[in-house]
Amino acid sequence: MINSSKEINPPSEELCDFIIHKLGISRSALELGIKRASLENSPLPIVMWSYGLLNLDQLKIILSWQKDH
Repeated sequence: MINSSKEINPPSEELCDFIIHKLGISRSALELGIKRASLENSPLPIVMWSYGLLNLDQLKIILSWQKDH
């Protein structure tokens, strides 16, 4: 878990759409990731990967997408 005093912004709608439509992740897995990311104040992709909701290749794709957007 990452401890940060600064609150991390919630994921954008574009990121959520990318995760669901381009990577084929279920809406329920995304919702779980969003809840955990909020509770842990951690970035959504990292939380989803750490809980096994994404594999390493999918995580790399998301991080690359985020870098470009």
